[in-house]
Amino acid sequence: MQSEAVELDDRFGKEYAGKYVFQEITWAKRSRIIQKHTRYHPVSGQIVNSDFVAIQAETIWASLKEQPVHKPITLEKLLNEEDGIPVELGELFSRLVNKLCGMSREGERFLSEQSEEANRIQLSQSSACARNSGGHQTNSTHSQLKQLRSSSSS
Repeated sequence: MQSEAVELDDRFGKEYAGKYVFQEITWAKRSRIIQKHTRYHPVSGQIVNSDFVAIQAETIWASLKEQPVHKPITLEKLLNEEDGIPVELGELFSRLVNKLCGMSREGERFLSEQSEEANRIQLSQSSACARNSGGHQTNSTHSQLKQLRSSSSS
Protein backbone atom coordinates (compact mmCIF):
# COMPACT_ATOMS: atom_id res chain seq x y z
CA MET A 1 0.00 0.00 0.00
CA GLN A 2 1.19 3.48 -0.80
CA SER A 3 2.07 5.93 1.91
CA GLU A 4 3.00 9.58 2.05
CA ALA A 5 4.82 11.56 4.71
CA VAL A 6 4.59 15.28 5.37
CA GLU A 7 6.72 17.33 7.72
CA LEU A 8 4.90 20.38 9.08
CA ASP A 9 6.51 23.48 10.48
CA ASP A 10 4.64 25.65 12.98
CA ARG A 11 2.56 27.58 10.40
CA PHE A 12 -0.59 25.78 11.65
CA GLY A 13 0.48 26.21 15.27
CA LYS A 14 3.30 24.70 17.31
CA GLU A 15 1.11 21.84 18.49
CA TYR A 16 0.80 20.54 14.89
CA ALA A 17 4.49 20.77 13.94
CA GLY A 18 6.14 17.45 13.15
CA LYS A 19 6.01 14.44 10.86
CA TYR A 20 2.76 12.82 9.73
CA VAL A 21 2.56 9.61 7.72
CA PHE A 22 -0.57 8.64 5.83
CA GLN A 23 -1.17 5.23 4.26
CA GLU A 24 -3.65 4.18 1.62
CA ILE A 25 -6.66 2.36 3.06
CA THR A 26 -8.48 -0.52 1.44
CA TRP A 27 -11.55 -0.13 -0.72
CA ALA A 28 -13.56 -2.09 1.87
CA LYS A 29 -12.53 0.26 4.69
CA ARG A 30 -13.40 3.34 2.61
CA SER A 31 -16.76 1.82 1.63
CA ARG A 32 -17.62 1.03 5.26
CA ILE A 33 -16.80 4.59 6.30
CA ILE A 34 -19.09 5.94 3.56
CA GLN A 35 -21.90 3.52 4.46
CA LYS A 36 -21.64 4.45 8.15
CA HIS A 37 -22.27 8.15 7.43
CA THR A 38 -24.81 7.85 4.63
CA ARG A 39 -28.57 7.46 5.11
CA TYR A 40 -30.65 5.77 2.44
CA HIS A 41 -34.38 5.94 1.76
CA PRO A 42 -35.88 2.65 2.99
CA VAL A 43 -38.02 2.15 -0.12
CA SER A 44 -36.17 3.71 -3.04
CA GLY A 45 -32.64 3.16 -1.73
CA GLN A 46 -31.68 6.65 -2.84
CA ILE A 47 -29.31 8.70 -0.70
CA VAL A 48 -31.23 10.86 1.74
CA ASN A 49 -28.25 12.38 3.56
CA SER A 50 -24.47 12.06 3.68
CA ASP A 51 -22.22 13.57 6.32
CA PHE A 52 -19.27 14.44 4.08
CA VAL A 53 -17.30 15.99 6.95
CA ALA A 54 -17.54 12.79 9.01
CA ILE A 55 -16.64 10.68 5.96
CA GLN A 56 -13.56 12.79 5.27
CA ALA A 57 -12.55 12.94 8.95
CA GLU A 58 -12.80 9.17 9.41
CA THR A 59 -10.93 8.60 6.15
CA ILE A 60 -8.12 10.89 7.35
CA TRP A 61 -8.09 9.15 10.74
CA ALA A 62 -8.02 5.66 9.17
CA SER A 63 -5.15 6.73 6.89
CA LEU A 64 -3.07 8.41 9.60
CA LYS A 65 -0.36 5.95 10.64
CA GLU A 66 2.17 8.22 12.36
CA GLN A 67 2.04 11.65 13.94
CA PRO A 68 4.15 13.66 16.40
CA VAL A 69 4.67 12.07 19.82
CA HIS A 70 2.23 14.39 21.59
CA LYS A 71 -0.58 13.12 19.27
CA PRO A 72 -2.19 16.42 18.22
CA ILE A 73 -4.67 14.74 15.84
CA THR A 74 -7.62 12.71 17.12
CA LEU A 75 -10.86 11.77 15.41
CA GLU A 76 -12.68 14.04 17.86
CA LYS A 77 -10.40 16.94 16.94
CA LEU A 78 -11.03 16.29 13.21
CA LEU A 79 -14.80 16.33 13.82
CA ASN A 80 -14.96 19.19 16.33
CA GLU A 81 -16.62 22.31 14.93
CA GLU A 82 -15.56 24.63 17.76
CA ASP A 83 -12.10 23.43 18.77
CA GLY A 84 -11.07 21.44 15.71
CA ILE A 85 -7.99 21.59 13.55
CA PRO A 86 -7.28 24.68 11.41
CA VAL A 87 -9.12 24.75 8.08
CA GLU A 88 -5.92 24.88 6.02
CA LEU A 89 -4.51 21.86 7.87
CA GLY A 90 -7.73 19.93 7.29
CA GLU A 91 -7.58 20.80 3.60
CA LEU A 92 -3.95 19.65 3.41
CA PHE A 93 -4.78 16.33 5.10
CA SER A 94 -7.83 15.90 2.84
CA ARG A 95 -5.78 16.42 -0.33
CA LEU A 96 -3.13 13.93 0.83
CA VAL A 97 -5.65 11.28 1.80
CA ASN A 98 -7.79 11.76 -1.32
CA LYS A 99 -4.69 11.36 -3.44
CA LEU A 100 -3.76 8.14 -1.61
CA CYS A 101 -7.24 6.64 -1.27
CA GLY A 102 -9.08 8.36 -4.06
CA MET A 103 -9.95 7.11 -7.44
CA SER A 104 -8.43 8.05 -10.75
CA ARG A 105 -10.40 10.36 -13.04
CA GLU A 106 -10.96 7.44 -15.42
CA GLY A 107 -12.39 5.34 -12.58
CA GLU A 108 -14.70 8.16 -11.52
CA ARG A 109 -15.88 8.61 -15.13
CA PHE A 110 -16.49 4.87 -15.50
CA LEU A 111 -18.58 4.72 -12.32
CA SER A 112 -20.58 7.83 -13.18
CA GLU A 113 -21.29 6.40 -16.65
CA GLN A 114 -22.40 3.11 -15.06
CA SER A 115 -24.60 5.03 -12.63
CA GLU A 116 -26.13 7.10 -15.44
CA GLU A 117 -26.76 3.92 -17.45
CA ALA A 118 -28.45 2.28 -14.43
CA ASN A 119 -30.64 5.36 -13.98
CA ARG A 120 -31.65 5.27 -17.67
CA ILE A 121 -32.49 1.56 -17.40
CA GLN A 122 -34.51 2.13 -14.21
CA LEU A 123 -36.26 5.11 -15.79
CA SER A 124 -37.09 3.21 -18.96
CA GLN A 125 -38.46 0.27 -16.95
CA SER A 126 -40.63 2.53 -14.83
CA SER A 127 -41.79 4.51 -17.86
CA ALA A 128 -42.84 1.30 -19.62
CA CYS A 129 -46.15 1.58 -17.81
CA ALA A 130 -48.77 3.61 -19.61
CA ARG A 131 -52.50 4.07 -19.32
CA ASN A 132 -54.53 2.26 -21.94
CA SER A 133 -57.77 3.70 -23.29
CA GLY A 134 -59.72 2.02 -20.46
CA GLY A 135 -57.80 4.00 -17.85
CA HIS A 136 -55.91 1.01 -16.43
CA GLN A 137 -52.15 0.87 -16.19
CA THR A 138 -50.54 -1.73 -18.40
CA ASN A 139 -46.98 -2.70 -18.82
CA SER A 140 -46.06 -2.35 -22.49
CA THR A 141 -43.49 -5.17 -22.27
CA HIS A 142 -46.10 -7.49 -20.77
CA SER A 143 -48.60 -6.48 -23.48
CA GLN A 144 -46.04 -7.04 -26.23
CA LEU A 145 -45.28 -10.53 -24.86
CA LYS A 146 -49.03 -11.34 -24.81
CA GLN A 147 -49.36 -10.13 -28.40
CA LEU A 148 -46.30 -12.11 -29.45
CA ARG A 149 -47.63 -15.31 -27.82
CA SER A 150 -51.11 -14.93 -29.33
CA SER A 151 -49.73 -14.20 -32.82
CA SER A 152 -47.30 -17.15 -32.67
CA SER A 153 -50.02 -19.58 -31.59
CA SER A 154 -52.37 -18.66 -34.47
